Amino acid sequence: MSPVMNQALKPLLPGSTLGVLGGGQLGRMWAHAAQRMGYNTAVLDPDAQSPAGLVSHHHIHTDYLDPAGLKQLAAVCQAVTTEFENVPADALAQLAATLLVSPAASAVAVAQDRAREKAHFVTCGVPVAPHAVIDTAEQLAAVADNLLPGILKTSRMGYDGKGQLRVSTRDELNAGWAKLGQVPCVLEKMLPLASECSVIVARGRDGTMVNLPVQRNLHRDGILAVTEVFAGNVPDALANQAIVAAKAVAQELNYVGVLCVEFFVLADHSLVVNEIAPRPHNSGHYSQDACDVSQFELQVRTMADLPLTQPRLHSAAFMLNLLGDLWFANANAEQVEPAWQKVLALPGTHLHLYGKREARVGRKMGHLNITAATPEAARTVALQAADILGIAPF
Repeated sequence: MSPVMNQALKPLLPGSTLGVLGGGQLGRMWAHAAQRMGYNTAVLDPDAQSPAGLVSHHHIHTDYLDPAGLKQLAAVCQAVTTEFENVPADALAQLAATLLVSPAASAVAVAQDRAREKAHFVTCGVPVAPHAVIDTAEQLAAVADNLLPGILKTSRMGYDGKGQLRVSTRDELNAGWAKLGQVPCVLEKMLPLASECSVIVARGRDGTMVNLPVQRNLHRDGILAVTEVFAGNVPDALANQAIVAAKAVAQELNYVGVLCVEFFVLADHSLVVNEIAPRPHNSGHYSQDACDVSQFELQVRTMADLPLTQPRLHSAAFMLNLLGDLWFANANAEQVEPAWQKVLALPGTHLHLYGKREARVGRKMGHLNITAATPEAARTVALQAADILGIAPF
């Protein structure tokens, strides 16, 4: 056992420095949570204007595999995490030689490859969509007819709908693989979807595991648009099944940190696992204002080996994603700030902007949480806010 692992269950108390690979909005919100608890923060990101770097005590501007940058991060931190799944697993492995790193490089590597991810789901015994791995022309030709129509996804570097194509026929499948550059892919059978949901779990190095409530999600154009969380947002039996499956996925990975498991709910009310994200997730942002412990505080606690307590949902909640499109509403050619003053005049609204200086169509600029005593009240305000901002009703 390494010296690092021998120290694993000795808590890192406030005043310590925690680090993150990646400087996006998830890193920014993690940094805010860590600083609120009394920790110093360090960010490694090549962008000098990264959202997380701008609010951290240390901002190291290097590539994720730069030896000098990794050495500098290791020199100032006692523990390190990641805020996006495509951080090089090798960087995490290098840091793990001298630091507490969570999640481990081995767990992140599974999440980075859809084929390995599907195989992991099968090993865990959780329900997964019928699929085929396509690495070669021979595997492409051998795809069973009953997997069509389907979704062809690149095995690596795909998120928010990127690297995905719908294919209905074998000719479309062949053309789609060519369009994606004949890189390794996974073909998933298209299933009759009724809805989507997700579960966020946090697992400590001692095996303790807690979870946020099941989140019901609405995607538009492959990007999360709305999350709703309240008692009964999904049937109890389905919610329990999702929580058990999510914990099984984390347990089998020997995962340490915050993990999101996304699910499809089918027309027959059955559940299949879609994918995992080895980090806090967009669908968990509501927890900042609707739970007594947010997903970002859970990430800090797992890093620092602090106790994990089961989060409590104290308010019904809706989360609206704020994409850059809103800055160009009403056919504006130039960037115009949305009418935040009107939104914030509504009860129970909580605005979170990510410090990104330039809005672009499709770019995640922030989110709006709406909390209320009842689901009906939260939905009413959420729809009012959406109308003000130019977000389509739901």
